Amino acid sequence: MTTIKKYLSLVKFAHTIFAMPFALIGFSLGMISWIYGYRNQFTSREPHFSLPASVPVESLIIKFLLVIGCMIFARSAAMAFNRWLDKNFDALNPRTAIREIPAGIIKANNALLFVIINCILFIVCTFFINRICFYLSPVALFVILFYSYTKRFTALCHLVLGVGLSLAPIGAYLAVTGEFALLPVLFSFTVLFWVSGFDIIYALQDEEFDKNNKLHSIPAAVGKAKALRISELLHMLSAACVVYAGIEGHSGPWYWTGVAFFMGLLVYQHLLVKPNDLSKVNLAFFTTNGIASVVFAIFVIVDLFIS
Repeated sequence: MTTIKKYLSLVKFAHTIFAMPFALIGFSLGMISWIYGYRNQFTSREPHFSLPASVPVESLIIKFLLVIGCMIFARSAAMAFNRWLDKNFDALNPRTAIREIPAGIIKANNALLFVIINCILFIVCTFFINRICFYLSPVALFVILFYSYTKRFTALCHLVLGVGLSLAPIGAYLAVTGEFALLPVLFSFTVLFWVSGFDIIYALQDEEFDKNNKLHSIPAAVGKAKALRISELLHMLSAACVVYAGIEGHSGPWYWTGVAFFMGLLVYQHLLVKPNDLSKVNLAFFTTNGIASVVFAIFVIVDLFIS
């Protein structure tokens, strides 16, 4: 295995698919706001404005690449830090003992160095985006790195993970506009509840291990059946956020088609997992949620630009 492949495996690079589509939604909202003058929230879906000839396309492209860089570097730092911090627990858990650090594929010190490099690259990217993103970059890093400690003292760790990933849409919007707005915040809450819900499903696998090692999680605190009910509630809140965002944004049919797919896949993953049958957790966790985020983002972005 090459060094690059080792580190891509360490950070589960494929899981970038969860938050990246929502970052693209935030960036697209920012483009619409910036180009058409929608500064706080959309008040009309009618295309009253023509594209200004003076819009600096090169600037948008550069910002887009910097946002992608921020997403990759921040997530890589957070994931590698989690693997480094949890290396001793991972070595004890049969499910995670094959991970790169406990298996000896990557040295712990090298993983920590990888974290530091990615944090620096993230801050550098924000510096070239705009002031507000640069000033908020330490806050973002604190949130995504702090998550790794939370399982040691609170069952609400899933919500902290959700907060970390929820920074994607609002961060991408800030990168373009330099200001806050309601719609990207609603999409951030969508991500918060969605990620928290499916992370609870994923944590079902380690209920007994967490209990035996004094680690905290919703399944360890309340059991599998009640944990699934909490996950369902969080996903209902996520669905409510996308509906509210659609109403607030005067969205068109493409958006609502995306909402139908997103909500349908939320329901589907709960049909896959039962308290006494966790055989399809990975299907529910990665495949279903990966498809949900990508399909939803495609429909939202299409609706933004052609409805």
